[in-house]
Amino acid sequence: MPSYVITGGEVLEIAGGAPGWIPGLIEETVGGTPRTSPPAPPTVRLRIEDSTEPFSRAGMSVLTRGAHGDGSRVLLADACSSGFDLLAEAEDDVLTVRARYRPAPKTRAANTVLRSRFRLLAGQTLVHYPVLWRAGWRGRAPLHVSVVGTAGRTVMLAGPGGVGKSSLVRKAIALGARATADNLCVADATTCYGIAEPMRTDAHGAGGPATSHGRVAQPFADRMERLDPDRLVVLARGPKTEIAELGPAEAARVLTAGTYAGGELRRYWAFCATLALGTGRGPAHPPIAELAEGYAAALPRFLVTIADGESVGIEELP
Repeated sequence: MPSYVITGGEVLEIAGGAPGWIPGLIEETVGGTPRTSPPAPPTVRLRIEDSTEPFSRAGMSVLTRGAHGDGSRVLLADACSSGFDLLAEAEDDVLTVRARYRPAPKTRAANTVLRSRFRLLAGQTLVHYPVLWRAGWRGRAPLHVSVVGTAGRTVMLAGPGGVGKSSLVRKAIALGARATADNLCVADATTCYGIAEPMRTDAHGAGGPATSHGRVAQPFADRMERLDPDRLVVLARGPKTEIAELGPAEAARVLTAGTYAGGELRRYWAFCATLALGTGRGPAHPPIAELAEGYAAALPRFLVTIADGESVGIEELP
């Protein structure tokens, strides 16, 4: 039976489940158990097939190394070095992605030894990247931020990886706040649509599957599907904890650069460009800088510098 996830403003339908570790991978990737009935008609369909046969390239021409297309379909061999071959078809308003796990021996060995890395990469390739690209059909783009809603304000949190965004979000949720995602959203000019993902934490004693940078992944309960931020807060590390106003140019720079530097999106840019080239749908390059400049111009902006060994709570943010 298919299962469903609302993520990035899209409705994702997932069917198939072989090999047998696929359902667990999907739950880890989306930070919870998918729905059993569709909340709306699907806009992205993922079909995971129990076959090791290569997809046919009949009628397709070379797009780039490892990718072929025919104007509506794109075949990616070993997509994003995950071991999965993907056949993506853009038809009307629906993106359908068929996936087969058929890694080369070296890739299979690496995926076995580096299990946590493989599961992160496979989840991005199967779930997040197709959703991000489908959202691009609407003119939306990924931003490496989390949006947190509390009584009376909705904060867009930005800043480099490792600065403490996830910890702040986790603590805010414990105090009753709601958030769109751990650190990745799809945005238009006013709204951020959270990507369904787990909460990642390095809190002592926290259990869950291992993820990047020594952290563990935990289910993301009560995630908000969308929020409209009314202020932008950039987190940074520095010699002392303090709050200052931030200029629009620097705020836009942080939003843009932070999105391109985010490890979760490292392989997305080639994925996006190749599908756009092969289907004629969506932008080959998302309008990230334009969106960042728009938010930086429209919202009050603050820089919150946090001293080493210290932390701030959501209630302390401007």
